[in-house]
Amino acid sequence: MDFLTLIGLVVAFGGIFVGQLLEGGKLSSILQLTAFIIVIGGTMGAVMVQYTMPVFVRSLKMVPWAVLPPKTDPQPVIAQILEWSNTARKNGLLALESLIEGVNDPFLQKGLQMLVDGAEPGKIRATLEVDLDSRSEMERQAAKVFESAGGYSPTIGILGAVLGLIHVMENLADPAKLGAGIATAFVATIYGVGSANLLFLPISNKIKGIVHQQTYLREMIIEGLVGIAEGENPKIIEGRLQSFYAR
Repeated sequence: MDFLTLIGLVVAFGGIFVGQLLEGGKLSSILQLTAFIIVIGGTMGAVMVQYTMPVFVRSLKMVPWAVLPPKTDPQPVIAQILEWSNTARKNGLLALESLIEGVNDPFLQKGLQMLVDGAEPGKIRATLEVDLDSRSEMERQAAKVFESAGGYSPTIGILGAVLGLIHVMENLADPAKLGAGIATAFVATIYGVGSANLLFLPISNKIKGIVHQQTYLREMIIEGLVGIAEGENPKIIEGRLQSFYAR
């Protein structure tokens, strides 16, 4: 679990709420269901218009990554590839066939299957790179959904404020309601700007970072599998893989 995301959200929203209280305001004055519906509903609708269904659904599935990111630790993967390399060097590539079902990562499993099938190193690299590119592009597009939401929500917030002011203007005959009505109208602007800068844009950037880490890890996997296919010494393969994360 990425506790930094949770801590960041608590600090961000806590700072806003505490600041509101210190200014003598009430939390109820910035908790408006109508403004929330206008901003979030309008933003999601605009995003749905911009993207296709597969990309939008993919983005929703990636939301948990902000708190529960997929594992990108390279060391267990390197150890696994080296184990395969030693096995193939001693007993041949067919000895790896019994290990295929025990691999949980579809990308690793696909590469291992190609090794067992006796595919040429160049063929393995080309096939896995196509898989890598298509997967990475889909994930990057999904991350851009939240980036787009961060662009739309402030404008939708202004739209919500204008709608609120229209309602205020319709009640000019009752001056007692003007102050509260104007304050309520501007809550939509707060929701628009706040959701963009506290949720949508940070989530987008965090997911982009995770996608970059996964892409880099898969590039390393390709190098390891190609090295096994070429019959390289496990020590050489290990040195090459470790160099991806050399510091």
